[in-house]
Amino acid sequence: MNVLSDRVLNMATSATLAMAAKTRELRAEGKDIIGLSLGEPDFNTPDYIKEAAVQAIHDNYSSYTPVDGYVELKQAIITKFKRDNNLTYTLPQIVVSTGAKQALYNVAQVMINPGDEVILPCPYWVSYADIVELAEGVPVEVQTSIATDFKMTPAQLEAAITPRTKMIWYSSPCNPSGSLYSKEELRALADVLQKHPNIYVVSDEIYEHINFTENGHASMAQFPDMFDRTITINGVSKAFAMTGWRIGYLGAPENIARACNKMQGQVTSGANSIAQRAVITALNELPTRVKFMIDEFHIRRDLVLTLLDDVPGFINNTPEGAFYVFPNISAFFGKTLKGMTINNATDFSLFLLEHALVATVTGDAFGAPDCIRLSYAASQAQIIEAIKRIKEAVS
Repeated sequence: MNVLSDRVLNMATSATLAMAAKTRELRAEGKDIIGLSLGEPDFNTPDYIKEAAVQAIHDNYSSYTPVDGYVELKQAIITKFKRDNNLTYTLPQIVVSTGAKQALYNVAQVMINPGDEVILPCPYWVSYADIVELAEGVPVEVQTSIATDFKMTPAQLEAAITPRTKMIWYSSPCNPSGSLYSKEELRALADVLQKHPNIYVVSDEIYEHINFTENGHASMAQFPDMFDRTITINGVSKAFAMTGWRIGYLGAPENIARACNKMQGQVTSGANSIAQRAVITALNELPTRVKFMIDEFHIRRDLVLTLLDDVPGFINNTPEGAFYVFPNISAFFGKTLKGMTINNATDFSLFLLEHALVATVTGDAFGAPDCIRLSYAASQAQIIEAIKRIKEAVS
């Protein structure tokens, strides 16, 4: 008999966290690794948010917090949803969690029964499939391609639906591809779902503000006929450079939100008190306060694409948000580079780590085996050096 459960033995290790750990290990050995693997802004949390946290410490916010979050924070989230997304929620429809990942986990645990199918347009965030499987659901991958900017079409959605389909999970802007669904594209998917009224949608909008288009962000819940079937996930990790503060939240139909509150109450209870007080300030301010970060990411995206276009074997598209590029590198499959045979994206990612000293993430982790993910949450100098090394390694 195993000491550990089958549940954890069958669970995959997060590929992004595994590559970050490998990068730290190699750096400790003295190797000059440039890390383009982790999905974390390289900016500091803005001072006005840090000052709010310091004030909360002085104000002695040191007791247990409500399971679903401080009322003042929930009110700030309601204001944010209305201001930024034109979504109208009430206090019982909001749940604050220890990061958006916990919000996703809560939803899976309270909505998915054994055998329920969850449609995942590929590529998808690395943890979606395992979170679904932990709830004994069945991930159903829908393959997209770089030719369609990695976006699922209405016809693909229709073809993936079966009598067992319970939910669809997607992120927009997408991690890992940076793809962004327009309002029109979401409406077309919603039209398919009108024929299947028992299917719910998880819309992961954690990269909402890192958007390089002029059209702005679109939410599935903005459509009146989808509002009661959509769980909107968000947080402050990415746009506000607050990954370590661990605050995420959801807006959902009240029965689902109450169920998430119930689940969370038996697992972690309320999120950190000081972090919550800081996030009140973050959300009550206009998003323009962090526009300097978005502008810099936009510059870096253009820099990365210009440099990668000169690397043989890389096929690139133009991501419209987040801080990733997701090139197709299948041209290298079956080839031998510097004595190493490249059979798949994982081999290629390991090759770049060993021979270019650049950390990336294999597309296999995201359900897209022909690609790798490069994060440009790094300085321009690091980006230039990293892609120089990549070009030299594959040439």
